[in-house]
Amino acid sequence: MILVTGGAGFIGSVLVKELNDGGREDIIIVDRLESDDKWRNIQKTSFLDYVHADELFSMDDSFWDQVTQIYHIGACSSTTERDMDFLWKNNIEYSKILFEFATARDIPILYASSAATYGSGDEGYFDDHGKISSLRALNGYGYSKQVVDKWVLGRDSKPSFWYGLKFFNVFGPNEYHKGEMRSLVHKAYGQIKEAGKVKLFKSHKDGFKDGEQLRDFIYVKDVVKGMLHLMEHKVPGSSGIYNMGTGKARSFLDLVTATFSTMGVKQKIEFIDMPESIRDQYQYYTQAEMKRFLTVFPEFKFMSLEEAVGDYVGNYLMTEDRYF
Repeated sequence: MILVTGGAGFIGSVLVKELNDGGREDIIIVDRLESDDKWRNIQKTSFLDYVHADELFSMDDSFWDQVTQIYHIGACSSTTERDMDFLWKNNIEYSKILFEFATARDIPILYASSAATYGSGDEGYFDDHGKISSLRALNGYGYSKQVVDKWVLGRDSKPSFWYGLKFFNVFGPNEYHKGEMRSLVHKAYGQIKEAGKVKLFKSHKDGFKDGEQLRDFIYVKDVVKGMLHLMEHKVPGSSGIYNMGTGKARSFLDLVTATFSTMGVKQKIEFIDMPESIRDQYQYYTQAEMKRFLTVFPEFKFMSLEEAVGDYVGNYLMTEDRYF
């Protein structure tokens, strides 16, 4: 039985569907559905049961004895969340308890970390375990993920197979409930439909032109494929923390250009000032160092930005049924 926390969320629901496509339906979705539209993400999926996230640790031994894999994707992923007491309980303590459950039963576990742990990126984007403790996040969300990474690395006991993935800028179907945390692809699509143009932040840093801020954008299908590679192959000695990006930084201008192109609309961009409230936390460049992951899976191929945007916009956003 496979446990997927955050299974009704963006990445988690795509993972559940891919597991279904691989023949697995013995899945327990753990989440908080609340009052938003996350439930729509799982309409096309098949799963054994749903467990509310607050009830997971009250499940009895007969439940845990059936769990053979854990994907821990559930967390508050808002980079603007200011309630650190909430982040500590929801992102840190919850992850620790679940990791301890996995350790006690030697259940393979993969958990979501984040590229937000790299902060300004001044130390680079290397997932070398010896460098992780020196990272300094720029926001509470990134710090919560950093605390878990350091805690896991410092533990003497761990499951035989465990993985922490530092997700970079993930975009794709089923992100629609995420509000302001949605990707620029989805936001740009909506702006183009409504106004025929896209608004991008001006650059407030020397060396970067407007719209040429760089990110490592990665398609959700590639993220899930990487997760499944790690957990299904379980290469001996492969346990650890990995970056999950493409290894190729691209600009926001590249991203919206691909969106305009897929929609068949003439490009029109308006550059606006970045709010002062986020200027001190804003990253102008991220690019995952992917050597560790590609050493384990040298044949792994990522979709290009243009291919991924084309698939997302053309096969989901521009269709009547936009869900994966």
